[in-house]
Amino acid sequence: METMSKAIPKRAGFLKNSTLVILVFATAFFPRLVETIGAPAPINFLHFATVPFAAALVLTKSRVRDRHQIQIVWQLLVGLLFLLTAIVASAFLNDAGGINAVLAFLLLGEPFILLIALVGLPLSAKSFTSFQTWIRRFCLFHVFLAIAQRYILRFDLKPTGMEPPDNIQGVFFLSGAGHVVGTSVSLSFGIYYFFTAKDVPLYFRALVMLAAFTHMLAADGKQVLLFLGVAWLLLVLIKLKDIAKAIQYVAGGIVFGYGFFWCMQNIEAFASFNTWIRPELYGPEGEATRLKFASLRIIPTYYESVLNGLFGLGPGHTVGRLGGWMLREYAGLLNPLGATSHDASRAVWQAVGESWLGSQSSMFSPLFGWAGIWGDLGFIGLGAYLWLAYVVWHHLCLDDISKLLLLSIFVSGLIFSQMEEPGYMLSIAMLIGLRWQEHRMSHQAQAVIHPDHALASSVVQ
Repeated sequence: METMSKAIPKRAGFLKNSTLVILVFATAFFPRLVETIGAPAPINFLHFATVPFAAALVLTKSRVRDRHQIQIVWQLLVGLLFLLTAIVASAFLNDAGGINAVLAFLLLGEPFILLIALVGLPLSAKSFTSFQTWIRRFCLFHVFLAIAQRYILRFDLKPTGMEPPDNIQGVFFLSGAGHVVGTSVSLSFGIYYFFTAKDVPLYFRALVMLAAFTHMLAADGKQVLLFLGVAWLLLVLIKLKDIAKAIQYVAGGIVFGYGFFWCMQNIEAFASFNTWIRPELYGPEGEATRLKFASLRIIPTYYESVLNGLFGLGPGHTVGRLGGWMLREYAGLLNPLGATSHDASRAVWQAVGESWLGSQSSMFSPLFGWAGIWGDLGFIGLGAYLWLAYVVWHHLCLDDISKLLLLSIFVSGLIFSQMEEPGYMLSIAMLIGLRWQEHRMSHQAQAVIHPDHALASSVVQ
């Protein structure tokens, strides 16, 4: 990681690596849109090759000498090794196909691999500005494309085999959960952009935030607002030791919550949120409760030994993105490669089909991220994933915006399978990585102005 071919000028090396990472991110951000205009379906898998390639190239060519950066990269690499070990052990124990193990590792580990590439970039202020501008352009295009799909192109009126609101997907058009993924990226970027893009006029940042919120309403992605709201509450609880900030957050949350509840009762565009306000669905015997926890009841019934509790039923064998959807959607491509499935996944899908609530909202789906990791990889795999998340939280989430984005991933993992949706996860990883790079350069600038303070700070770290 600290070496680089001396034949390549330092500045050119930075430009080449940063440009490569931007192009690699594009392979995960735009493939659905490219497929829609005629590209073959396997283009959706291209990022599985390009992201690891970019990370490897950055590690071998970057001349990073900052010990803190090197420490972060090493901790992420060790965490990925633990995750890979858990996946291979689970696949071996449960006779899962090799392609299952490869895809499970990439679906879960790819965001952390991208973060390795981002952390490993020794960006200058100029190259960072260029890098940041391109990522902003990608996300802004997505937000305003979604608005155009609803109000100009009127995709909500075009038959595609899905409900009309589901067609409003931005760059993730056309995919099964594209409206949720698209809304998640729009709102997450809107929050990030509003609070961090201080070089942009406030009115334009507010316009972007309003457009992202409009996208959520048009796409009926109400669960996105829910998990961002819960993430906000968790952030408040974490910051309770800072009383002043906690009071600000609580007051803001109360005002927003009251205003939103009024909108639910009085504005037609918000009426769909009332779907969840049905007390009879909840409680121990409520249909929502029974359906949501169906996977937790069903999966252990397929255990054959205590090892299944530790390593799960095998990658792609339960209710994650791989076992729940990908193995069926891409059966023609993956089955010849030796992909395997399991009765546990089919049993959970049967429970969804038998429930009258199963087709009503993904909010009540038993196929959600945390259940998928636990079901496929057991507590060992779950522990490896949590370790990686801790490294990101401790080293990379240096402000409230980054922490909110990471917490929103954890909450979304309780709702649906977004923790294994590359378009969403790589977008959030990119935003967190950008914010970390911005803090790094701010620290370097302070080191130039106040070298004694910077030295003391580095000693504390």
